[in-house]
Amino acid sequence: MRKPRDLNFMARPAPAPEPEKAATPTTAARPTSATAARPAPGRAAAMEDESETKRVIRRPGQPLKIIAAPKTPKSPGADRSNRGRLTIANATSGEDERTRSVASFRRRQQRMSGHRHVEQKEKLSRDVVIPETITIQELANRMSERAVDVIRLLMKQGQIHKITDVIDSDTAQLIAEELGHTVRRVAESDVEEGLTSDEPDLEEDLDPRPPVVTIMGHVDHGKTSLLDAIRKANVVEGEAGGITQHIGAYQVAAPSGDLVTFIDTPGHAAFTSMRARGAKVTDIVVIVVAADDGVMPQTIEAIQHAKAANVPMIIAVNKIDKPDAKPERVRTELLQHDIQVESMGGETLEFEVSAKTGQGLPDLLEGIQIQAEIMNLRANEKRDGEGTVIEAQLDRGRGPVATVLVQRGTLFTGDIVVAGAEWGKVRALIDDQGEHVQYAGPSVPVEVLGFNGTPDAGDRVIVVPSEARAREVTEYRARLKRERAAARSGGANRSLVDMMREMKEGAGRKELPVVIKGDVQGSVEAISGALEKLGNDEVGARILLAGVGGITESDITLAQASKAFVIGFNVRAHKEAREAAERNGVDIRYYNIIYDLVDDIKATLSGMLPPTLREERLGEAVIQEVFEVSKVGKVAGCRVMDGIVERGAHVRLIRDSVVIHEGKLKTLKRFKDDAKEVTSGQECGMAFENFENMRAGDTIECYRVEEIRRTL
Repeated sequence: MRKPRDLNFMARPAPAPEPEKAATPTTAARPTSATAARPAPGRAAAMEDESETKRVIRRPGQPLKIIAAPKTPKSPGADRSNRGRLTIANATSGEDERTRSVASFRRRQQRMSGHRHVEQKEKLSRDVVIPETITIQELANRMSERAVDVIRLLMKQGQIHKITDVIDSDTAQLIAEELGHTVRRVAESDVEEGLTSDEPDLEEDLDPRPPVVTIMGHVDHGKTSLLDAIRKANVVEGEAGGITQHIGAYQVAAPSGDLVTFIDTPGHAAFTSMRARGAKVTDIVVIVVAADDGVMPQTIEAIQHAKAANVPMIIAVNKIDKPDAKPERVRTELLQHDIQVESMGGETLEFEVSAKTGQGLPDLLEGIQIQAEIMNLRANEKRDGEGTVIEAQLDRGRGPVATVLVQRGTLFTGDIVVAGAEWGKVRALIDDQGEHVQYAGPSVPVEVLGFNGTPDAGDRVIVVPSEARAREVTEYRARLKRERAAARSGGANRSLVDMMREMKEGAGRKELPVVIKGDVQGSVEAISGALEKLGNDEVGARILLAGVGGITESDITLAQASKAFVIGFNVRAHKEAREAAERNGVDIRYYNIIYDLVDDIKATLSGMLPPTLREERLGEAVIQEVFEVSKVGKVAGCRVMDGIVERGAHVRLIRDSVVIHEGKLKTLKRFKDDAKEVTSGQECGMAFENFENMRAGDTIECYRVEEIRRTL
C-alpha cells in the first residue's frame, strides 16, 4: 500500500528573529493553539512571509495558490516594526480595535454642545439719529444690528412687534442705549431744515429781473382779451364759454424791449383760491374794470387779495370803446374801497384801454415798466432755482405737468426738485410759446415735466441735491398730509361718543356724494370749494374724491360703492371706466363750464329738499247724527256751516275745542249719491279713513295741503 504524501508549506525560510523582538509581548506573550504552533503532517501549514505578507497553499492534485493575508488594523500607540508575525490568532484577536482620535472626540463634543468656537468681534458704538417715529427695520439699519435682536428686546419689555411696525422715539432710544449706542434725538420736521436759504444775496450777484404782473377782475370784464391784445394771440377761443378757468402765465415784450411776465387769473367766484395764489407770487396787480359795468363783487375780492399781498395796483378801465362806457363812474366807485387814482389826486396808476381796438395798451405797458423800475426788482441767477406751482395737471401723454413761475435762481433740465409732497427729476422745460428750453431764470414761467405725481397748485418748488434728500422730504410731507386729511374727516381717532353724536346730529341731513375729476388742480380746487358752499342744514354735497386726470375704473368702483355720481370737468372717462359705468349704472356727467356744473348740482340739491307744506282752509261742518251703514261702517250726517267740503281733502275732527283726529275724507255723499263737493248750507254724509269714533256735535274742519318746492 502506497504511503500518502506529506503536505509541506512551500515558502521561503523566514529569517531568525532578533533576540529583543522574540521577547516582545506581541509574539511571545500572545497565546496560540497547538495546531497553529506545530502543524501536523497531512494538514496545510501557514507561514508568514515577512516581506510579502502572503500565504502559499498547495493541496494534493492542485496547482500552487497564493492568498493574501488579512491586514491587521493599526492600534494607537503600536509600532509597525513591533507587530511580529501575523497568525490566525493574531488576525482574529479583538484587542487591537481601532479607536477615535482626540481631535475627532473634540469635534464630536462641539457638535453635541450646539455651537462652534467663534471669535468675538469688537462691538462698535454708533451715533444713531432717531426721529419722532421710526420703523424697527430702519432703527436696526441705523444701528447696524439685526432686526430680530431689536424685536427680542421689545419682547422682553412685553411688546410684540413686527419688523415693519413703527415705534416712538422714547422706545427707540431705550433699545439703542441697551445695545450700547449713542442716541441723538431730532424732530421729524427737521428734514425740511436747509431746503431754503433765507440769507440775503450779495449785492454783486443781483441782476435786474422782469416784473411779474397778475391780471385780476370780475368775470367777463375783459381780462383775457386784454392779455390777448398785448400778446397778439387769441386765447379766449380756447377757453370754454369764453371764460378763463385756468391760470395762464405768459411773457411779452414791452415797447422798450424789456420783458414782462403776465399771469391771467379766472374771475368767477369759484376761483377765489386761484386769484389768491396769483396775488401771492406777483409784483404788480392790474385790476381790470369794465367801463360799462363798474365795480363788481369779484373786483372787490381782487382788490382785497392785492391789499393782503401788499403789492401795488394799477387800474385798467377796459371797454372804453363802448357807447355806454362811463370811466368816471368806475373812479368814483373805487373810492368806496380806499383806492384813489392819479386823475383824482391819488397814487394809484390808471389807464383807459380797449382790448378790442388796442387803445391805451402801450401806455399800460409803459406804466408797468415805470412801476417795476420804482420797485427795483432784482434777483440772483447763480443760485439753485426756487419757484411756485401756478397750475398743475395730469397729461395722459406727458404725465404730471406743473406750470412753475421761477422766482429765485435758475432751474435747469436734470435738476432734482421737490414740490409739496411730490418730487421728480426735471425731464423737460417748456416755455409759454411751447418751445423746449434748457433753463429758466427768475420771473420766467415754464412747464416742468418729470414729477412722479401731480403737485398741488401753490406748492413751493425747490431744487435739492440728491434723490435721497427728495424722498426724505416728500415722505414726511405726504405723511403730514394724510394725517391732516384724517383729522379733518375725523379719522380713526374719533371716539364712539363722537361718532354717535355725529350720527344723531346728521340723521336728518341728506348728502349728495360726488366724485370729481378735473383737468388741472386749480379747477378741481374751485369745483370742490363751490360745492362745499352749496347746501344748508338739510342737504349738502359730500366730495368722496377730487383728483386730476381722466376718469378711471377705480373712480367708477368708488362711485358704485358709495352710490355717487362722477363729475368730469374737461376730462373724459377711459374705455374701461365707461364700460364699468354702463354695467353698474353709475352716472357720469361731463362739464367744461363751471357755471353749468354749479347750477346742476344746486338744482339736484334743491330737489332733495323736503317741500314746504301750506294749508288752505276749505270749510267747516257740524255732525248732527251718526248712522251705522252695513258694509261701510259709521257715517256722520253733517251740515256744512261754512265754505265747501271736498272728497279726498284733509279733515280735522274737533270735540270740545280739542283735535281728536286728523286724516282724509274717505266718502262724501249727497243723499244717496256720491258727491265731489258740498257747499255751505247743505247736508251731506261723511265717512273718514281709519276712524269711526265720531259723535253728534263734533266739528269737522276741511282743508287742503299744498306742497311748495324749495330751492337753495
